Amino acid sequence: MISNERPSSFRSWVQMQPRPAVQEDTLKSGQVQIERKTIAFILKENPRGRFLRISEDSGGRRNAIIIPSTGLAEFQKLLDEMIKASNELPLASPPQM
Repeated sequence: MISNERPSSFRSWVQMQPRPAVQEDTLKSGQVQIERKTIAFILKENPRGRFLRISEDSGGRRNAIIIPSTGLAEFQKLLDEMIKASNELPLASPPQM
């Protein structure tokens, strides 16, 4: 071992077994294209419950958030507030195309 090398504390972490796949059933799905982004909404269910997965595909990159079904009404309320604010507030600068 070279003097500046130290044993890695992550060595045992690498040996951990991956989590087994959880069966997920798709209940409903839909997608929307906004500018260069494709946003998919997928309502799913697994043994732990129902959830909404929102995935964004932009330029080959994919990001997702998962909202448990118990929080969908609160999510909708906040989204409605954001839409209302967006419609009421003036634009700081015109959108560039």
